[in-house]
Order: sequence, then C-alpha cells, then structure tokens
Amino acid sequence: MSTSLNSTAIKLGLIAMMLGSAAIAAPAYAQYRQKITNDLSKCSPSSSSAVKVTVRGIEASTGKIRVQAYKGIKADWLVSGRWLSRIEASAISGTMTFCIPVSGPGTYGIAVRHDKNGNGKTDLSKDGGGMSNNPSINIWNLGKPSYTKTRFSVGEGVKAITIDMKYM
Repeated sequence: MSTSLNSTAIKLGLIAMMLGSAAIAAPAYAQYRQKITNDLSKCSPSSSSAVKVTVRGIEASTGKIRVQAYKGIKADWLVSGRWLSRIEASAISGTMTFCIPVSGPGTYGIAVRHDKNGNGKTDLSKDGGGMSNNPSINIWNLGKPSYTKTRFSVGEGVKAITIDMKYM
C-alpha cells in the first residue's frame, strides 16, 4: 500500500474510532456510559470478570488517554453512546495499564484514544488510537474494523490484552 493510501487509511480509522466514542445525546441506559476510575486492584487474581488493558506506544506525556469498553456485537461496536465504561487518564509516554471491570463473562471490544493536546477534539494529524486485537486499518474497511476483528471473550477472572497505539 502506498504511503498516501496508508496515511488516508489511518486517518479514516481514527475518524471512525473517535466518532464512535463521541459523547452525544443518546438514550440513557444503566448498562451504558459508565465513567470509572482506573483501579488496578480490580484486576487482581481474585477479581471477578475484568479486562486488564496494556496500552503500548503512547507518543507523549501530554493530553488524555481514553479507554472504552463495548459489547462485542455489531449493534454496539464504536456506536456513539453505546460504550459500557470509560476511563480517562492523563497520558504517560510509553506504556500504560488500565483495568476495566465488566458485568460478567461475555464478548467485548476495547477502543483507546490519545487526545494529545487534551482539547477534547479529534485532531487527526496529532491524536492516536488503537483497538483490541490490533486490527489492520485500511481503505477497504474505512478505518472501522468489524466487531468480529476486535472482539474477545472474557470469562470469570481477568482477561489481559495489549493494544498498540497508531498515530499519523
């Protein structure tokens, strides 16, 4: 793939991810849109269902990192307002780890966004993102990989995953 097409594909991927995580008016459901803190103790060996997310390749210690959990179904994956829980934290360059408790065994997907300047806006040439299973982002999927490529199963206990950040 040419550099121009690759750059376009990455931009489209970031657009899809950021639009999917935008907080716009949506019906309020108890199981959706839970803002939580990053409590790593909830990912201890004795914890009930949770996802321990290691995010690698964070480019700068500026702005905010947002980690969102979704149900691993087509109807919810990257759909605005359909995230289950969200953690926002100050970015630290390199690697960060997050714990996202989930309601129980099931199929989930995780999306990560780095708002490098913390302005709450999508700056495609600066901000970064990543998704569970580190799917390829290309012109054919318009930067929004299918839920089938990003979903994973969680049982009783903690599921550990690693997400590699992508930037322009």
